[in-house]
Amino acid sequence: MEYSDKVMEHFMNPRNMGSIENASGVGEVGNAKCGDIMKIYLDIEDDIIKDVKFKTFGCGSAIASSSMATEMIKGKSIHEALQLTNKAVAEALDGLPPVKMHCSVLAEQAVKAALIDYAEKHNIHIPELDGYEIDDAHDHGHEEE
Repeated sequence: MEYSDKVMEHFMNPRNMGSIENASGVGEVGNAKCGDIMKIYLDIEDDIIKDVKFKTFGCGSAIASSSMATEMIKGKSIHEALQLTNKAVAEALDGLPPVKMHCSVLAEQAVKAALIDYAEKHNIHIPELDGYEIDDAHDHGHEEE
């Protein structure tokens, strides 16, 4: 499998790894099938993501995707962070092997899950997240493996 230099770079030297105490919002998503788990912590002040940290249990692509996603939303407004797509994460990493695309999807979902958590904790309405469902791999019938 071919990994871009950027994927390798973010895997070897991930940015923003760790956690934030008393985070404004925390999102945790996982994919039961591949065992990747991502947790994203946001520190939000005046609608701006002042700091973001992540903990990822997973493959190199999952770690690189988390690292890149945190870099892309740091210092941005909530509204801007909501524009983050898995495609943008993958493109910023100069592409991911097709079999690893789900890693960038997880990164997008972890960011959204953290923003949902933030909205709920602070009783804020974020229209873009109305009806947004975090894809939970546990109920997609992967049990037969």
